[in-house]
Amino acid sequence: MSWFKEAAGGAAPPTFKEAPEKLTEDDPYIPGRKVTNKAANRPFLAYHEYRKKQEALHEEWLKKKKERDEKIARGEKVGPLEPDPTAVEEVGVLGLLKFFFVVFVVAALAGKFITGSYTWDYEARWMEQEHGRLFSPEYLATFNGETPDKPIYIAIDGEVYDVTKGAAYQKGGSYHILAGKEGARAFGTGCFLEHMTHDKRGLDKEERDSIEHWKKFYTEHKTYWKVGRVALPPIDPKSDPPLHCDPKKREAELAARKAKAAKADAKPTPAPDAEVHQEL
Repeated sequence: MSWFKEAAGGAAPPTFKEAPEKLTEDDPYIPGRKVTNKAANRPFLAYHEYRKKQEALHEEWLKKKKERDEKIARGEKVGPLEPDPTAVEEVGVLGLLKFFFVVFVVAALAGKFITGSYTWDYEARWMEQEHGRLFSPEYLATFNGETPDKPIYIAIDGEVYDVTKGAAYQKGGSYHILAGKEGARAFGTGCFLEHMTHDKRGLDKEERDSIEHWKKFYTEHKTYWKVGRVALPPIDPKSDPPLHCDPKKREAELAARKAKAAKADAKPTPAPDAEVHQEL
């Protein structure tokens, strides 16, 4: 129970002392004292040796400077004085530029090692390499978030935007249905299941204004930006535009189509031109 006695204020434990055979180095701060060469002491011992060498170099330089000054005083020709090897050089503009260059390179390499990107996964608009690129609908479809490490693109009215930073456009997100597709009509009507097409026929002013609003939104967004255009196929003018997802609007569109078809059927067919025979 000796530990209980010490905790209660008993005799102090014996003072730790290094073995005499291990005390091989001179203490750089206390004259006449020896210390060990253990790892904790090595930085201080190495710095002390460095300072001793620096002082010796400085003393040698002072000696040369003194001899040079004496020669000058006697009128003798002397060469230029060598710089003090221990003097601390001031950092100039070139030194600062070198420093920032090294920091930049180290940061870029660290970013590549940690995130796989020299820019630490940051993509500014001016760094976008595919700005102004022309996509086919088939190629645009490959940027749908299904392939890892590949950006996610959407298209509105032929304009292609990078929305990779948006979590909602990732696989499983609420807007993932837009990824890799052109959906101008859907952005106008809100029918994102039925209207993923560039066909804008039959849209009213409010719906067309909605498309322009979303194009402006993606163009001016801080983390989304335009990367190019998609070459859209022509629309058959004889085909009907997609029906609206709203039941009331759908019924109105169907009624308008029936009325148009009935009107076309009721229109009389012109008789063929009568042949005129002239007797000779």
